[in-house]
Amino acid sequence: MENPITEANILEFSDLCVSYTPGILAVKHIEASIRPHTVTAIMGPSGCGKSTLLRAINRMHELYPEIKVSGEIRFKGKDLFRMNPMQVRRLCGMVFQRPNPFPTMSISANVLAGYKLNGLSLNKTEKEEIVERCLRSVNLWEEVKDVLNKKGSFLSGGQQQRLCIARALALKPEILLMDEPTSALDPISTSRIEELILELREQYTIIIVTHNMSQAARISDNSMFMYLGELVEHGATKQMFTKPCDKRTEDYLTGSFG
Repeated sequence: MENPITEANILEFSDLCVSYTPGILAVKHIEASIRPHTVTAIMGPSGCGKSTLLRAINRMHELYPEIKVSGEIRFKGKDLFRMNPMQVRRLCGMVFQRPNPFPTMSISANVLAGYKLNGLSLNKTEKEEIVERCLRSVNLWEEVKDVLNKKGSFLSGGQQQRLCIARALALKPEILLMDEPTSALDPISTSRIEELILELREQYTIIIVTHNMSQAARISDNSMFMYLGELVEHGATKQMFTKPCDKRTEDYLTGSFG
């Protein structure tokens, strides 16, 4: 199901294809659009292309020359593939499946890592302001403000993931990409991350890959269901969960898939 492309969309996919092996498409001819300040969940069985689609948005595939990408992704009408890749990765922050704070860096240095990697210099006051702003934005400041010089690995799994989200937010992206960000966390930490996602939606557009259908139902405004690299269905989460348009979507959501 294709969403109409309008100026109100922040992201638009047009005939997007990704291939790891010549002649075999891992993601096939994606046509979709995403509106700003929404949470979009990408769902589907393992190996269906969810993470591949997500990583195409911030051009991570270009780090591996054997991966081929064709078609278009437009950000506010501009072709992402014609933009500077570093600029794209600043616009589209990424949070991965497992919490991955840089182990040799302090909590504060982790938050500021994007500036260092991009060669951007900051004075002491700017650093302090960014660290506090970002840690507050993920509800972590009160928990770590007295241990900012400790290693990020000192934190619990849930705290580490919130630190990684703070790191992604430090460069002020407009889109936050999250690849199964709670799959390695316990239920309490998962709930806190879900609450955080709903708060962050006020400032960011969030796209989350999840294998957890109940999570998608709880936190997403829109959902995309993928199967064998194809975008089978894309629309409002409530509509998709109550009255899916495609039999494959219905089978997946009811657990009778395959």
